[in-house]
Amino acid sequence: MNTGGRLIAGSHNRNEFVLINADESARIRSVEEISGQSCQICGDEIELSDDGESFVACNECAFPVCRPCYEYERREGNQSCPQCKTRYKRIKGSPRVEGDEEDDGIDDLDFEFDYRSGLGSEQVSDGFSRRNSEFDLASAAHGSQIPLLTYGDEDVEISSDRHALIVSPSPSQINRYQAHFTEQTRNTFKTNGTSKDLAVYGYGSVAWKDRMEEWKKKQTEKFEMVRHDGDSTIGDDAEIPMMDEGRQPLSRKVPIKSSKINPYRLLIILRLIILGLFFHYRILHPVNDAYFLWLASVVCEIWFAVSWVLDQFPKWYPIERETYLDRLSLRYEKEGKPSELAGVDVFVSTVDPLKEPPLITANTVLSILAVDYPVDRVACYVSDDGAAMLTFEALSETAEFARKWVPFCKKYSIEPRAPEWYFCVKMDYLKNKVHPSFVRERRAMKRDYEEFKVKINALVATAQKVPEEGWTMQDGTPWPGNNVRDHPGMIQVFLGNNGVLDVENHELPRLVYVSREKRPGFDHHKKAGAMNSLIRVSAVLSNAPYLLNVDCDHYINNSKALREAMCFMMDPQSGKKICYVQFPQRFDGIDTHDRYSNRNVVFFDINMKGLDGLQGPIYVGTGCVFRRQALYGYDAPKKKKAPRMTCNCWPKWCCFLCGVRKNRKTKTVDKKQKKKNREASKQIHALENIEEGANNNNNVKSPEAAQLKLEKKFGQSPVFIASAGMENGGLASEASPASLLREAIQVISCGYEDKTEWGKEIGWIYGSVTEDILTGFKMHSHGWRSVYCTPKIPAFKGSAPINLSDRLHQVLRWALGSVEIFMSRHCPIWYGYGGGLKGLERLSYINSVVYPWTSIPLLIYCSLPAICLLTGKFIVPEISNYASILFMSLFASIAVTGILEMQWSRVGIHDWWRNEQFWVIGGVSSHLFALFQGLLKVLAGVNTNFTVTSKAADDGEFSELYIFKWTSLLIPPTTLFIINVIGVVVGISDAISNGYDSWGPLFGRLFFALWVILHLYPFLKGLLGKQDRMPTIILVWSILLSSILTLLWVRVNPFVAKGGPVLEICGLDCL
Repeated sequence: MNTGGRLIAGSHNRNEFVLINADESARIRSVEEISGQSCQICGDEIELSDDGESFVACNECAFPVCRPCYEYERREGNQSCPQCKTRYKRIKGSPRVEGDEEDDGIDDLDFEFDYRSGLGSEQVSDGFSRRNSEFDLASAAHGSQIPLLTYGDEDVEISSDRHALIVSPSPSQINRYQAHFTEQTRNTFKTNGTSKDLAVYGYGSVAWKDRMEEWKKKQTEKFEMVRHDGDSTIGDDAEIPMMDEGRQPLSRKVPIKSSKINPYRLLIILRLIILGLFFHYRILHPVNDAYFLWLASVVCEIWFAVSWVLDQFPKWYPIERETYLDRLSLRYEKEGKPSELAGVDVFVSTVDPLKEPPLITANTVLSILAVDYPVDRVACYVSDDGAAMLTFEALSETAEFARKWVPFCKKYSIEPRAPEWYFCVKMDYLKNKVHPSFVRERRAMKRDYEEFKVKINALVATAQKVPEEGWTMQDGTPWPGNNVRDHPGMIQVFLGNNGVLDVENHELPRLVYVSREKRPGFDHHKKAGAMNSLIRVSAVLSNAPYLLNVDCDHYINNSKALREAMCFMMDPQSGKKICYVQFPQRFDGIDTHDRYSNRNVVFFDINMKGLDGLQGPIYVGTGCVFRRQALYGYDAPKKKKAPRMTCNCWPKWCCFLCGVRKNRKTKTVDKKQKKKNREASKQIHALENIEEGANNNNNVKSPEAAQLKLEKKFGQSPVFIASAGMENGGLASEASPASLLREAIQVISCGYEDKTEWGKEIGWIYGSVTEDILTGFKMHSHGWRSVYCTPKIPAFKGSAPINLSDRLHQVLRWALGSVEIFMSRHCPIWYGYGGGLKGLERLSYINSVVYPWTSIPLLIYCSLPAICLLTGKFIVPEISNYASILFMSLFASIAVTGILEMQWSRVGIHDWWRNEQFWVIGGVSSHLFALFQGLLKVLAGVNTNFTVTSKAADDGEFSELYIFKWTSLLIPPTTLFIINVIGVVVGISDAISNGYDSWGPLFGRLFFALWVILHLYPFLKGLLGKQDRMPTIILVWSILLSSILTLLWVRVNPFVAKGGPVLEICGLDCL
């Protein structure tokens, strides 16, 4: 064979054969000799590997290619060598691409010439002989005059179909080698299956170099971003795919440290064991002389143990989360391109502007309009369910002020972006501000806001007295909402598509006023109905794929709150199954002592983190970003299971027998699963599973039948039905604004929801005043999961009712909603089995609807210490050493459990203790009244009307803390406090009169009485108020009830012998 001085290389396994220039002047050098050589694609110098050797991309022909070009070709190109067309194999440290799995564990250098691994020597020799007979190397002459493109320098005379690349002989010597190929030779030199010339790929062209430079720049940015994130776990073989923006997660779970959570879990198990031993002792050791007291105490303790289990075990897997806002921007906000962030429709609900001040609502709206998010992706919808002209006029003034406030916030990165709290907060507002005009503009803005406040206050003062003829608008037209219970639907677009710009001629987010239609004889379903109206209006006008709902008194405190939520919702790996992102509630205007546990720190920082480790936190009514499709009643997307591995090492008859047994088992499981699904389908409905009676009509065409199904589910609006099918949101391009407004008016009519699934399977669910729990429960039953997001800067802040009466009424409303859910078909004890709700998540929902029932055993248990002190009896017999150890172990486990909870959740002992105190205060007052009122409402149809909780006042710091409002909720805890104090006085007096022996049994009774008094202490402070004086009506009622109960107990004492008093002769002659 005449090789003409050239080197022959090839791969038998790939059936490839390549001729390489390799004479004395242009031979392929060794690895040491080619170090420092330039890349034949981009011209950069080929770097050295960690072991000091030059990087070799192709082990077949050693064509000089640098590592960036090699990785780019594998990711973006045809994944093969430009010269020999051999497919590049993965080199250690390079990212994996499709097809690498078949090459795992094989190194090209080790197996390059190992042809005998599968063939004999004769077969190898024959193969080469057949190949060599197909061409003659001598036909390649050096005299041919064919222009070539070498080393990335393009010759303008070269046609596009005659480009080629050859190997550089050395860095210092660059020659143009010319070759003449016959058609047969040209076909021979191509890799099998390749029909294109090298020139087709454009290697070495100017465009190729530009693409390479852009790609390397992106790779550098990704690497810098990963280094900025501070992940020290990245090693040499960390596989750069983590730097690929398509694979980088936008958030991550942060589990609690095992050193903190494992002792906590161990103690829970230990406490269960102690509880079992405790009840074993209590049941086997009754108190015969106080049997009814003993029985009542044991029943109460069993109930408390069940409540503890329902509350404790959902906190078994607590987690925290982190978000990466820079990765979100890198992926969806590329420089020079429109933002790809998803749209968000924000809902603000209000009812009575005299109880929910318009200034607070205005601040909430302003914080939404100034949020750090693309203006064309935000729309704010304000629901005025009271149809008040005061709210309408205040919103009009807010829209005008927003033209100044929004650009000011974005120009100087103001935080928070609610002006009331920004100007009144005590902080260094000059921190990180370098613009010389900031101070001047801030003073001007503060003056503008004060003028804005004066306008709002003037509107409120005018609205105090309603004219006899009703309100009239500026053009003299009567206000349509003069009759709150009978008025048409109203929609007003203040900002958005009407051409209104800010003072710097920039666009503003959309601001829409909505007041749904109300007519007599219709059930409007309070807040849940208003929220469903906003869902339909927003779907018609903007149809963003995500929704945020906030109360009118909860402003956006962190301007990046929407971005925080999008880190979960828009995550390509885990975002598809998330139905909502819940933020914790934080409050302003609460005194430092937090007397009535308004902050709910234990719930938001312990319980919710525990639920986040299961299927997600429950929905708490505000500060929540929803996926619109989840609110429409769709089931969560199901992950496809990977096919099972099959074994080919057993005989077919064995596999056949195993398959028969497996099929029998599978059929049995499938029958059970189908039965469960049939039962669950009665409760959980998806869009494609709606039953329609019209299907029996065979004359109806399938499109018409589908349209009937959709109308039965969503209503009669074709525009809304079309929007419901758009998973990523958006509007029909051909629709005009006027037609959309007409359609929006239709979807908020009071009869639109008749005979549809609204409030049953779609939107906010009806049937309870706490529609939030029910709505979240339905979505979790569909298989969705939720996420708890706790950014370092609180996303939302609101005002809380800080005086005792308003706080108790608020808790009463929540407890009443739980009782309604407990008595409905949606009770989590029996609803939703066979769906996607996890077991521990169900326990948390059961706990959320069962807790009001704890008020009865709690009231009894708090009364027992006073009864024991007044009668001299006790609920426990004489305590032995075993019983003493048992009781001390129980109390110690309760205390240590609380300490470990505070440790892993970073909750302070003050917040934990306030929560324990208000659990008793609310349990014996609000929960008790809610239980009886809920039973009356469900069983007897007696409705209870609740006034909207008053919001914070502006008369002074914590001025509302000392406001007292009479309510019947105050009577039970006051009575408990007084009878326990009387019991302590009577018990101590009795011990003093009876001598030393009576002090031992007294300590147990005093302990429980003091336990009750300490828990009711904040309640006593609320009764006394700022003047340290108890209201007369409370004192009178409490003394009266305490006297009646004491006299009744003395008159009907069950512990007095039935035969009457025992008379003995004293031995004295009284005559």
